[in-house]
Amino acid sequence: MKRTAAALISFLMLMLVTAPAALAENGEGWAGKTSDKTVTFFCFGVMAFFVILVIAASLIQGRLERRKERRRLDLERLS
Repeated sequence: MKRTAAALISFLMLMLVTAPAALAENGEGWAGKTSDKTVTFFCFGVMAFFVILVIAASLIQGRLERRKERRRLDLERLS
């Protein structure tokens, strides 16, 4: 267990050291030069993703709860 933890910590430290140079060339990443407008729209996209994720998960949970309640009622009725 100690060996695994030491290896994990070493790997994470290596990632922290190499992260700045990972996908950048002369300070430019995949998106090229970024402006405030680009960053703002990206953040709006992230917010929209999480709003849609929460709504979809809530709808799925509601459907599963109705199904569970229906099954419970059927079991009580048949027992």
